[in-house]
Amino acid sequence: MLIFPAIDLYEGKAVRLFKGDYHQMTVYSERPAEVAEDFRDQGARYMHLVDLEGARDGQTPNLRTIQALKEKSGLFTEVGGGVRSMEIVARYLEDAGVDRVILGTAAVTDPDFVERAVRRFGDRIAVGVDVRDGFVAIRGWVEQSGLEAFAFCRRMEELGVKTIVSTDISRDGALEGVSRDMYQRMSEELSVNIIASGGVSSVEDILALKKLGLYGAIIGKAYYTGAVSLRDAIGAAV
Repeated sequence: MLIFPAIDLYEGKAVRLFKGDYHQMTVYSERPAEVAEDFRDQGARYMHLVDLEGARDGQTPNLRTIQALKEKSGLFTEVGGGVRSMEIVARYLEDAGVDRVILGTAAVTDPDFVERAVRRFGDRIAVGVDVRDGFVAIRGWVEQSGLEAFAFCRRMEELGVKTIVSTDISRDGALEGVSRDMYQRMSEELSVNIIASGGVSSVEDILALKKLGLYGAIIGKAYYTGAVSLRDAIGAAV
C-alpha cells in the first residue's frame, strides 16, 4: 500500500482544517517546501496536495507553490482542490509537472468533463469522493450534493476513472481513526484503486487499511502532531 503524506495549502502555508471547517484552521508551517523535503527525507515517494482556496473558490491561487513543492521534493505529486476545467487540468499536468489531479466538485456537477479528462489524460485523472453522512459533499465540503456516495463511485468507475480518493469528512483532522467499514465496503464493491483519507491516526490504522487491500492511504494531521511517524507508516504499509 502506498503512503501519501499531505500538505493542505492556504495562502501558501501548510495548514489543516478540523472536519473540513475553514473556521477551524491550524497553520503548521509557513514554509511548505521544507515539509515536502521532510517527507522525502523520511522515505516518502508520493505526496498529496490540496489547494483549499481552490477547493472553495474553483481557482488555482497556490499553483506556483505547488509547482515549487513538486520541483524541490521530486516526489510523485497528486493535487486536488478547484480542478473544475480542462484548462486547470492542463495547467497542473502539462505546465506545473504534477503527476495526477483529483477532480472533486466538477466530477459531481459535470460528469461529461470527467469523461473528457479521462479520455485525454488517462490514469492521471482521479476523483475525490468526500463523504458526509453517506452522501457526497462538494465545494470544499461546504455543500451537500444529494448523491449517494457508493452510487457515485460506481458511476465514476463506469466513466473509466482508475483512482478514487475517498474522505470521511467526519474523521478528517480529528485523529479518531479511519472508517474501516466504509473502506471495506469500497474494497469489496469497487474495482478502482482506493486511497483512504481522513482519520489516519496510528500505525494500526495503516495496517488495517493494508489488510483491506487498499491502494493507498493519506496521512495528514497525524504527521504534523507527531501521532504517527511517517517513516514507521511507510514501513508498515510495505
